[in-house]
Amino acid sequence: MEYGQKIRRTTRQNVGIPVCVGIADTKTLAKLANHCAKKGFAGADGVCDFGRLSEAERSKLFADIPVGDVWGVGRKITEKLLALGIQTVEDLRTANPERIRSQFSIMLGRTQQELNGVLCIELDEVGSPRQQIMVSRSFGAAVTALEDIAESVAYFATTAAAKLRQDGSVAASVCVYLHTNAFKENEPQYQQSKIVPLNQPSDDTTVLVKAALAGLKRIYRSGFSYKKTGVMLMGLQPKGSIQPTLFDEPVNQAKSDNLMHVMDEINRKMGKGSVGIAASGLGHGWTMRQEKKSPNYTTDWNELPVVG
Repeated sequence: MEYGQKIRRTTRQNVGIPVCVGIADTKTLAKLANHCAKKGFAGADGVCDFGRLSEAERSKLFADIPVGDVWGVGRKITEKLLALGIQTVEDLRTANPERIRSQFSIMLGRTQQELNGVLCIELDEVGSPRQQIMVSRSFGAAVTALEDIAESVAYFATTAAAKLRQDGSVAASVCVYLHTNAFKENEPQYQQSKIVPLNQPSDDTTVLVKAALAGLKRIYRSGFSYKKTGVMLMGLQPKGSIQPTLFDEPVNQAKSDNLMHVMDEINRKMGKGSVGIAASGLGHGWTMRQEKKSPNYTTDWNELPVVG
């Protein structure tokens, strides 16, 4: 409990976000303990440790929590459980395991076991590498010119490339898409996408931007008012797993790695977008509307409230 409170204090002080902590023997129970901490159940003061509860206390607590509050139990499963008279967490925990497995998925059977303290779902210490990276935005106003759309595509590809390097991955292909506003049925509609394979998997912003722009030129059609475009990096794999070929140029690859490292370091220290590709433009007239965007009080010095 003391360590949980330390986590809360440290996070609040360093990040500025209030959090709650749940402690239990399994991932599902820990999620439920965190839910109890948020709701103040079991006398929790932002931290709930199921290990401190007796079996009778735990059963009484679970009998007051709706089954839909269990992690992994969605709306449709909840409806089926309610139809069978399983209304609370305790009802699910004590239900016949064979009945649960026969009428629901294997995952719900594992969830039931986890509620009984049997470890079935491993805790991921490090998030799994992404299989694809998507960056897209809706325009604040309709865009028609290829030059403006190309700037947005280059900007999105640049952002996606930075995320790719952050993961230590490379992409084998680039997908670019664009479409009009489907809600304006009185206007001509068009949507299309294009996948551009790379000769060699890469994390180089210049290579990825070039591929994205090549795909855009193939699908762009004049005479339409476009609402949204986006870039997706596909075929991601760890950079260290790439098999060298006879056509590799080590000197050029080293220059590329150094250039990307410098770009990332400058943008990390000076702010996102401090250094970028010229193809992404400067004015960004295609940016999305942000009139109702919340101020960045905790992340931007320029938006800190000023007390007169």
